[in-house]
Amino acid sequence: MKLFLREHLPLMLFFTVQMLLVPLLYWLTGEGRPFTVVLYGVLLSSVVLLLYLAYRYLSHRTMYQELSSEELSKKEFSNPPLGEAPLPEAIHERIGHYERLYREQLHRHQSGTDQHLAFVNRWVHQMKTPLSVIQLTLDEVEEAPAEHIREELDRIRKGLEMVLYTARLDRFEQDFKVEAVGLRAAVSESVVENRKLFIRKGITPVFQIDDQITVYTDAKWFRFMLGQILTNAVNYSGSPGKKIQLTAEAAGKNIKLHIRDEGIGIAPEDINRVFHPYFTGERGRQYHESTGMGLYLVREIAHKLDHSAQLESTLGEGTTVTLTLRKAVHQDTSPT
Repeated sequence: MKLFLREHLPLMLFFTVQMLLVPLLYWLTGEGRPFTVVLYGVLLSSVVLLLYLAYRYLSHRTMYQELSSEELSKKEFSNPPLGEAPLPEAIHERIGHYERLYREQLHRHQSGTDQHLAFVNRWVHQMKTPLSVIQLTLDEVEEAPAEHIREELDRIRKGLEMVLYTARLDRFEQDFKVEAVGLRAAVSESVVENRKLFIRKGITPVFQIDDQITVYTDAKWFRFMLGQILTNAVNYSGSPGKKIQLTAEAAGKNIKLHIRDEGIGIAPEDINRVFHPYFTGERGRQYHESTGMGLYLVREIAHKLDHSAQLESTLGEGTTVTLTLRKAVHQDTSPT
């Protein structure tokens, strides 16, 4: 009703002005008219206007209700009928035309995205084959240059993994499975996957995680998150001999996993920006391999898994990344 009144307010104002001008015109021309006749004309015109407004509202009621509704669908585009009057039908047909164009463009975009994702997946897997061949070849070589090549191969492999997971992020709902996962085992596997980096940098992981702690997460994506955090922690630890503390504590229905390094830390002005894509900061620019995507992917994946990621850092003392995960509840199935 409010939309209807706003639309026809100019008409009612013009009508009011007209009803005032007619008696004024009679008075200025000296053509006397009985007051009752003038009043009758005004009332008759007003009744005609009210009948028109009533007809207009009833014939366009569905359109006004739909346009005034605040319950808009966020998941699916809808174009309900707006009425049988010419204007609502024209609007419905025009919206239907734009809907068809929208769906065609969306279909083309989804097809292109699917093809791009398939290409990236195929390309990454194809690149892994020559990397594996080179790795096997280097295993037979004991010279010092071979060790440097192994380091570069490891960086390439991690870069390909980041490309693959970044490409899959838009299709995350189709590629995850939440289940109860042993936290200590998952963290240990991630450390083992990065053991060459730990050894090369001379960094020691220290575990303070109970073997009985289990959390709800997707094991594959969780290990990838841990890999990004551990890679940053090791690379930014600075000199050899430092430690990375991996601790877990209960927090109500959640488990907080703390990953603390003893590295160079993050400048206070950069702390709120490290989760932004491609942001490296002043410290990140000192590490020429920094892409600025690691922590961004960590936060995005954590959000999709219903986890949370926070970061605290003191310049020159170290950085702590905290992942908050839902604690898995196991029923006691032992015999009584």
